[in-house]
Amino acid sequence: MSRDRDFLVGTASAIVAATLFGMLGPLARFGAEAGVAGVAFTAWRATLGVLFLGVLIAVRGGTRPSIAALRGLSPKGRASLAIAGAMGLTLNASIFTAFGLIPIALALMLFYTYPAGVVVVDVLLGRERITTSRVLALALSSVGVALVLFGGAGPGTAEGINPLGVVLGLGAAASQVVFVSVSRHGYRSVPSDAATLVNLSVSVVGATVIAIAVGQTEDLLTPFRSLDPLPILLLAGVVAAGFSSLLFLTAIRKLGGTRTGILMLLEPVIGALLAGLWLGETLGPIQFLGGALVLLGALVLQLRSDPELEPVTEAGAGPAV
Repeated sequence: MSRDRDFLVGTASAIVAATLFGMLGPLARFGAEAGVAGVAFTAWRATLGVLFLGVLIAVRGGTRPSIAALRGLSPKGRASLAIAGAMGLTLNASIFTAFGLIPIALALMLFYTYPAGVVVVDVLLGRERITTSRVLALALSSVGVALVLFGGAGPGTAEGINPLGVVLGLGAAASQVVFVSVSRHGYRSVPSDAATLVNLSVSVVGATVIAIAVGQTEDLLTPFRSLDPLPILLLAGVVAAGFSSLLFLTAIRKLGGTRTGILMLLEPVIGALLAGLWLGETLGPIQFLGGALVLLGALVLQLRSDPELEPVTEAGAGPAV
């Protein structure tokens, strides 16, 4: 009975988390229209996520244990947490900027090449063996990306593809690969919400500095001058950052990483559907096929994982967005 309840709770948590994460692309576009674009949007989203998690940790009485766990980290654990924070910053800054430069569905498909990247890293580090299924998954992802990039623009998208948006989408995937790799074992003693709070705190500081450096100071100040972007920022920061991250981690603990990873493949699907419904963006038929191949490659990797052998990820190794 308890196992069935865990399955239902975990499944529901993963589906809702994937849906909330999928909202981020359109929300970033709406934020830009309201005067908070790109990296500034990242900074505000992270700030509100930190506030939400800080209150949650305080309410559950986890402040002292979280601080003790952070202080008790070994030098290697602290380095891993610092790298994870930096990767969370580059991931979010890259993907939210990419959302403003290329179609949201395209950015998400590029981002979801990260499962294939994780496999490459694991093989190079000797953690995994080269198998037929992994080679097949890498081939599917590679062909899929090629079709997505060179398949032509669909109705509702601008002609041609912005190269910077493509680089940023792939850069976000690369950041996620590093994030997953260091989060697997690097700081497992730190509670999930506390580790997420630390990672988001790095994004607050880093994204604010970057936003000022690239001339987005006005975007940072917009919420102080107008209430228009606040509902969007609250949705992105509290609901689609803090709350969705907790749901994602709940799913991992109830279902395991493999089953959760399969359900999280709903994220780019939801993102593409919402971009079509809310923004009128669609991919061309060939690009759509390419996106399907990218997701199929990720699915093959998840299906071929052994749930009994995969490491438990206390601090979260799924989408950092």
